[in-house]
Amino acid sequence: MSIEKLAVIGGGAWGTALAQVAATGGRETLLWALEEDVVSAVNKIHENPVYLKGLKLEKSIRATSSFSDLAQADAWLVVTPAQHMRAVLKRSPCPNMPLVLCSKGIEESSGKLLHDVAQEVCPSSPVAVLSGPTFAHEVAARLPTAVTLACENRELGEELRSRINLPHFRTYCTDDVAGAEVGGAVKNVLAIACGIAEGRGLGQNARAALIARGFAEMIRFGLAMGGRRETLAGLSGLGDLVLTCSSTSSRNFSLGKAIGEGKNPADLMKDRRTVAEGAHTAPVLDRIAKERGIDMPLVDAVATLLAGRIGIGELLESMLSRPPGDEED
Repeated sequence: MSIEKLAVIGGGAWGTALAQVAATGGRETLLWALEEDVVSAVNKIHENPVYLKGLKLEKSIRATSSFSDLAQADAWLVVTPAQHMRAVLKRSPCPNMPLVLCSKGIEESSGKLLHDVAQEVCPSSPVAVLSGPTFAHEVAARLPTAVTLACENRELGEELRSRINLPHFRTYCTDDVAGAEVGGAVKNVLAIACGIAEGRGLGQNARAALIARGFAEMIRFGLAMGGRRETLAGLSGLGDLVLTCSSTSSRNFSLGKAIGEGKNPADLMKDRRTVAEGAHTAPVLDRIAKERGIDMPLVDAVATLLAGRIGIGELLESMLSRPPGDEED
């Protein structure tokens, strides 16, 4: 198995950053984008002024809006928003193409993890998951980053790692696909909770407590979904959780912060060009947790707030009045 030419599906900030990684050293890389202005700018001035303004891209990146061009690649890095992944993969002209899923979330309509969606739509394609603490602008600027690459096929995982591993983009392999996916999905919801605390001015102690108790919820859910504790305690779980819950560079944290400051969640979602996946993940994650009897009070609180069934003041009062229990629970 040899993987040399990569295609990145999705021309947003994260997709563009991954194309920059894939093209390091002048390696030819395809970048599929829906927006024609992105395609034109990448090909003409080697920039993505819509999502990563001011950053010069490798000249070996060629952008396209044609799916047929993607058949030239040896593998795809799929970076489309989680809720659109099924529709995008259905357009695939390559039934056996190796797929590396780089988005984070749970399909709202089916409640399935994204690797299950990919295997359902493209049953002949081997599937891997790339996840971890990754702000796109830092990756694109070649600042030090470490990620998890999860793949049940060890040979494919090692081949993919050898293709994208760089001194500034360290890639650690695991075969725990479910664990890597759960960490990336759950942390988005918890980041909204931490953003709300920031917006309400609740302080650093409160945020630390939310991260710790949220991590306990992530562990419970991940184990129930077949993931491993050590994966959830690694880059794709705890590492990504800490990053996303600590900076306004996180779309989910920023959304929560704005809600905490008193803005209407529905209005915020409507006005956003970039996607805060946690807002889509929260209701389905809450539903699955309740169906399986998994205690996830923070996730439930975020889902309830986003649905407009409770206000922030009432929510905080409810959370703070919960009876204390054992930390192991």
